[in-house]
Amino acid sequence: MDELGDAERAQLFSRFGRSFEAGAPIYAEGDEATHCYLIQDGRVRLVKRIRSTERSLTVLRPGDLFGEDALMTSARRGAAAVALTDVSALALDRRTFGVLLSSNPDVALRLVEQVVRRLRHAEEQLENAMLRDRPSRVVNTLLRLAALHERTPEGHVLSISPLELSSRVGLDVDAVKRAVQQLRDGGYIRIHDERIIVPDLAALRELYELLGKKEEARGGLV
Repeated sequence: MDELGDAERAQLFSRFGRSFEAGAPIYAEGDEATHCYLIQDGRVRLVKRIRSTERSLTVLRPGDLFGEDALMTSARRGAAAVALTDVSALALDRRTFGVLLSSNPDVALRLVEQVVRRLRHAEEQLENAMLRDRPSRVVNTLLRLAALHERTPEGHVLSISPLELSSRVGLDVDAVKRAVQQLRDGGYIRIHDERIIVPDLAALRELYELLGKKEEARGGLV
């Protein structure tokens, strides 16, 4: 919420702020949706149960909105939300959310931009679901993320944890870690803390094309 001044943020948090400890549930899948949440600090994980397995949908950071199903009448939660770290967020019901948007055009624009990012994320997940080999899924996601960042002297620097990357790729964390290690061994990426550095984006694109040709040769893609 960089668009709001410190005093306004403090005033909003004093009225609508909620805090959650790391690991605490914020709401469960199927709960009645009464509030949406705007993260001020911390990270939140959205989780969807598919049969007997829980899958991470995404990991959200400060400035992100979640629980938007509360903006619809008589809605239920389509996924669960869990505090990945200690979290502070604004809990806004439908009416309060409308007032906030109407009185802060910059906040409204920020949220529209977030909706566009979510749509692009959904397109990315759909594309990954059509790729049969796991390395291609990881490379495709890294290429999309790198396209959103300016090149630095090191290369394209992506601040993303294994869990966040797993959510975007649509694979479990162990599978993503194995694919990342293969890319690291091949010199296509470097790892530093929770940052993935792509030193040569063109080389990574060439690898993606090569993986696609190998998959086509095996008859794996339709």
